[in-house]
Amino acid sequence: MSIGAVVRRVRAHGGQYLLLAMLTLVVTLLISGVPRIVNRYTEQGLREQLTGLPAVQRDLTYATGPLVAADDGTSLVDAHRDELDTLQVGMPPDVRKLVERRWFTAETEPGRVTGPDLAAKNLLVDLGLRAAPGIEEAGTLVEGRWPDEGAAAGQPVQVALAAEVARALNLRVGSRLWLALSATPRGTPPPAPITVVGVFQPEDRTDGIWEGLPSLLRVVEPPGDAQPFVIVGVTGSAALDRLANTGSPIRFGWRYRVGAAGIDVRELDQLIDSIQQMSREAQGRTFVQGLDIPLREFAAEVAAARTVLAVIAAGVLASLAGLVVLAAGLIVRRRRAEFTLLRARGGAVTTGARRSLAESLLVVPVAAALGWALGNLVPGVPGDTAVLAVVATVLVTLALPVATVAAPTGVAARRDLIRLRPSARRVTVEVGLLLLAGLAVVLLRRRGLTPGEVDPLLVSVPVLLAVAAGVLAMRLYPWPLRLVSRLAAGTRGSVTFLGTARAGRSVVTGPLVVVVLAIATAAFCAVVTAGVEASRDRVATRAVPADALIRGERLAPDTGAELARLPGVRAVAPVLHESGQGIATDAVGTDARIGPASVLLVDGPALARTAREAGVDVTVPGVLLAPGGGTGPLPAVVSPVVAAELADAGLDGSAFIAVQGQRYEFRVAGQAASFPLLRADTNRFVVLPWQALPRRDYAAVPTGFLVAGDRLDAGALRRVGDEGQARFQSGGTIVGRERPRGVEVLTWAGTRRQLGEGSANGVLVFGFVAGVAAGTVLALLAIAFTVLAGARARGQVLSRLRTLGLSRRQWRGLLLVELAPLVGVSVLTGALVGALLPLLLTPALGLSAFTSGAPVPVAFEPGLVAGVLALGVVALGFAVAVEALNNRRLRLGEVLRLGEES
Repeated sequence: MSIGAVVRRVRAHGGQYLLLAMLTLVVTLLISGVPRIVNRYTEQGLREQLTGLPAVQRDLTYATGPLVAADDGTSLVDAHRDELDTLQVGMPPDVRKLVERRWFTAETEPGRVTGPDLAAKNLLVDLGLRAAPGIEEAGTLVEGRWPDEGAAAGQPVQVALAAEVARALNLRVGSRLWLALSATPRGTPPPAPITVVGVFQPEDRTDGIWEGLPSLLRVVEPPGDAQPFVIVGVTGSAALDRLANTGSPIRFGWRYRVGAAGIDVRELDQLIDSIQQMSREAQGRTFVQGLDIPLREFAAEVAAARTVLAVIAAGVLASLAGLVVLAAGLIVRRRRAEFTLLRARGGAVTTGARRSLAESLLVVPVAAALGWALGNLVPGVPGDTAVLAVVATVLVTLALPVATVAAPTGVAARRDLIRLRPSARRVTVEVGLLLLAGLAVVLLRRRGLTPGEVDPLLVSVPVLLAVAAGVLAMRLYPWPLRLVSRLAAGTRGSVTFLGTARAGRSVVTGPLVVVVLAIATAAFCAVVTAGVEASRDRVATRAVPADALIRGERLAPDTGAELARLPGVRAVAPVLHESGQGIATDAVGTDARIGPASVLLVDGPALARTAREAGVDVTVPGVLLAPGGGTGPLPAVVSPVVAAELADAGLDGSAFIAVQGQRYEFRVAGQAASFPLLRADTNRFVVLPWQALPRRDYAAVPTGFLVAGDRLDAGALRRVGDEGQARFQSGGTIVGRERPRGVEVLTWAGTRRQLGEGSANGVLVFGFVAGVAAGTVLALLAIAFTVLAGARARGQVLSRLRTLGLSRRQWRGLLLVELAPLVGVSVLTGALVGALLPLLLTPALGLSAFTSGAPVPVAFEPGLVAGVLALGVVALGFAVAVEALNNRRLRLGEVLRLGEES
């Protein structure tokens, strides 16, 4: 068997081998390219999540307790500054390479400071001194100079203050202070003289050098009356050494900021373990970090996304495998006479297989190498898929020789005139396949899986179910067609009768099983996508059950009227939320020995109207719609935990709960596992109807407002909320000293958008979009194989019928009648399997990581049904187009003249 002869045979059947080569190229392209895309989206999501974190949460911080200097004359600050390099060198390598910035600080404990400028304003202040190398480059002097490291030992300690701190405390360059130092085992040092030598402003307030606690840039407000303000001043290392030599304790800190660039998503679990290892190996220092929690959350999302991708990839690769088998069968069917002649001339059973193997080796490895090379051009970190690509190449190479051995030899009978019955071997295989699919489902339900875990059983169940459903549908659908054919035999016209008769005798199980598998993959992606989107909508609605939520401390009651006058606002509802309120047995406040609960006051009718105007799905319990003016306990909706505790204590008919310092009597009128405006993890709450509250000397004051409207201006809402909060702060009998913190404005659209962006959502979206697109394209390609499988027999029948007077219009109608049942059954079966798969697989996919912990239900939407019907129409039109092109290429008259196997 010469290489020239092999090349000539491949050229003679170039169309079929080109199809096989293209399928091989797609397989290896997906195997090499998709992991790169997934890793790129994963890295992008991880960078976005880390960038969005507060900077301090990305810091790895070592700190010491208060230390005093030894009597050997060495510099305590210099000795600890050198550890900035030592600690970084001792980090695990995967953590060390991510450090992008680092800082060293040395500081004293805040001590009471006095001076004439502070006394002039009657200010009580505690001052801490901090030395931080590099701070001169990060700040700009407004007045004076930076502390001098070469100051004499007997001089006052030189300090620089932030402009905001100096202005707030009546300090300036030249201000003289006295700092009371903490007592030590050596005794109480005398007060240290302090001189303010400089006032500075930060170049960039977000620079990590300013993020130590207490802050250098602002005054820490006192927590209560008669408590001091706390400030921190910048000084030099030499000054701290002199204080340490007097016995004043010094604390040291080393802070390392982890950068988003350079993180390898393939080593994410190892990175988390390394950070935990650093915590265990702190060597007597305090180690503080907040990076492992967001990394673990991201890892959970990635695990869930990869599980979904594994299920989708299994369906796509199985569909491609089916197409490869169909392509190999098409090649063998077109060359059946050649292989029959080889056997007739004395060739062995394996002669044809060896010939096919030689031709396959000439085509498949080259196509596989080209697909692998194209996949490696995709930007992203490569995956460990080389072995899978080699295995796929070997299997595709062997597909053609195996099909050659399995193909029957000899002259084929008139398959269009007989009803073929499946052999006992085929029936056994199909029954075994059905039993295997059922067993896999039972095992999956009984054994269960860890959410987010890729498991061979989880990956194989969808493929087995789709193939089993396809085989079952192909065996069952001819029965109603034969009944229709009998009924059509008694009617006028031959199109319906001939079309249904041929469709009932059609033997195209293989191609249509591939169609079912591909459509099931696409439908699965669409249904799961709809479920995730619906769950995110519910999470957003629970957080913001309107178009916008204004949330603050306490807002003046007339704020609602001010909001209603804003452009576009259609409805406003007040809300009051307080957490950790105790439940009492009477109005006096006798403790009911029941744990604290969150209390939420809502105006039921206003809430229902606002939700309705906003178009969000919120159902207000009827007990919260009761009108005011009634007597007795307020009807309340409580969580099941609180309801059970009240029932055990005999207080479900009457109990008291504090709201803004006043107690209201309530009774359990309803239960709910969750309620809008409350966190999903809140399992202890009491919801009261605001409109039914009894009159009190001090009415309840809203802590927020729900707003419904069109094109709401968040800035205007915030302005009105701030003004309402300020009016309440200054409008009472006792006027607050401090300006209240600004209100927070949340919108439903912004909350919903935040749920669908960032983290590993890009990986999930890519998987769903790729699954739908690949499933649809592969299904159309499989339908083309379905048409081509019976194209020659249909061509012969149409040639005979055309000579008997069948018109072109009747011919098209005959094609539609024959192909419509095949295409319709395969598309509908695949869609049904894909829609039912999430019922089985969703609990094991861990998709709640993408919905803030909310469960992901199976959501059937009318749009999915419309999409399936549209796909069926497109598939049928595609099938007719392929048939027409094939008939034009074959020239039906020549098919009839040349005979059966031409």
